[in-house]
Amino acid sequence: MTTETKAKLPIVLAMTGASGAIFGVRLLQSLSSSGNDVHLTISPSGAAVIRQELDLNLDLRSPDLGSLLRFQPAWSPAKSPANSNSPHSVANPAASSAAMIDQSLSRIHYHRYDDYFTPIASGSFRTQGMVVCPCSGTTLSGIAHASASNLIQRAAEVHLKERRRLVLVPRETPLSTLQLENMLRVATAGAVMLPAMPGWYHGVDSIDSLVDFVVARILDQIDVDHSLIQRWTEGR
Repeated sequence: MTTETKAKLPIVLAMTGASGAIFGVRLLQSLSSSGNDVHLTISPSGAAVIRQELDLNLDLRSPDLGSLLRFQPAWSPAKSPANSNSPHSVANPAASSAAMIDQSLSRIHYHRYDDYFTPIASGSFRTQGMVVCPCSGTTLSGIAHASASNLIQRAAEVHLKERRRLVLVPRETPLSTLQLENMLRVATAGAVMLPAMPGWYHGVDSIDSLVDFVVARILDQIDVDHSLIQRWTEGR
């Protein structure tokens, strides 16, 4: 498969009920502006965390996806030419024009978490990869034991059996022995465990830069180009 062909394949994004909803929303903003189609699904617990942490109310029967693309957290200063010299600073998708938001929305395909009659539930539907961000312990367990109880876990199982990229982004701490064992199981099966652990070596000057660090590492795992952070280079 050529790089050109891979770039046209859709990406699956699932948000579940772990703390760290901002990581999932920021990832959605980045993916929707990347040119890839995004197949999005959100669990009820994921929506509850989004409501609690970001003060966004989503009706999972017909969610306002535009509110996710426009979202900018209270702690995030508006990015402008005046502060664009930060090594990780990029245009914030939340500040995009209405036309750009509409264009991004056209690439997002939403699926209810309990609807198994969707493309992402089938191995015949080709994708570039899947990310569960944030990934709850319950979701991790369902994937690790191949006991899918919703579309999110089913889609993850599909990616494992089809040997496609699956990135799981847990945020919980500390971790129990059982959770560590589940992480080992899915990693052995081919998934990438990518805990939301931001680095501090890239010129941190805001919470945004910590969020962008994690999202940048996720994007790298699924081969999506970005400029969220300054990469480490020789002589830096």
